[in-house]
Amino acid sequence: MVKYVMNESKMWFQYHTYLLIISLLGTSSAYKPVLIVHGILSGNETMLKFAEIIKQHHPGTRVYICSRFNKWNSLEPMAHQVSVIGADLLQISALHPEGFHLIGYSQGGLLSRAVLEFFPMHLVRNFISLSSPQAGQYGTNMLHIFFPNLAKEEAYKVFYSKYGQYLSVANYWNDPHHQDLFYKICKFLPSINNEIPLPNNTSQFFKRGITKLKKMILIGGPDDGTIEPWQSSHFSYYNENETVIPYKERRIYQEDLFGLRTLDERGALHVFTANGVKHHFWYRNTTVIKKYILPWLN
Repeated sequence: MVKYVMNESKMWFQYHTYLLIISLLGTSSAYKPVLIVHGILSGNETMLKFAEIIKQHHPGTRVYICSRFNKWNSLEPMAHQVSVIGADLLQISALHPEGFHLIGYSQGGLLSRAVLEFFPMHLVRNFISLSSPQAGQYGTNMLHIFFPNLAKEEAYKVFYSKYGQYLSVANYWNDPHHQDLFYKICKFLPSINNEIPLPNNTSQFFKRGITKLKKMILIGGPDDGTIEPWQSSHFSYYNENETVIPYKERRIYQEDLFGLRTLDERGALHVFTANGVKHHFWYRNTTVIKKYILPWLN
């Protein structure tokens, strides 16, 4: 059984020996370093162009690209991925006491948010969530990548099971019609949202890792085609009638369960909607990068 609460000192020393870092040229810069976490069924090599665009517009920026859980390995349980990537993030924190920025794309954005919560000693300044299922996923397009003949209405029978939870997607599959099973079986997303009871005052532990951010930037759009509902990238989500409830009307915000409301009231939460961008083009679209990402990497 995965444990969701770890001693901070243990987390700091839980480094994994294998850390492949893509570091672009430039040893000194006016810009803080950047760490990019790739998406599901993807890998570090897909983020190279993204890193190059950042480098072109912000010369001297040191860019790290997470090499963990590439391709099919990205389907490993989310909690395991968080523990490994979190140790890497702390290692980068040790290298850059001045702080750095974190960009997570797609599933990588949800992983990144969880890492910030589980490892609140991080030194991340701005966190950019790029088309990520922050409120969960419930849609055919992503589902059919793995199960071509499975209807989304029936997917809970697979995902909300003992063995189904070994798939990363199942850890944030949020079926609005089976919320009882979601909270009972799917521990990952409800846990990082602080929606279910956890021991040792973990709610404040998680909250500390989010509220210490300088800025949180949420980016998504209606033409994404993969994140469903696309508003999940903004923490908004379906109710039982599949009507999208804005994030400010959801419990996670109103009760400030992990710090989202705190950021917003401090003016540190920035939410952007970009039209006409398909899911696999967010990190390739120069206009998106220049307009919605680069301004936060100063």
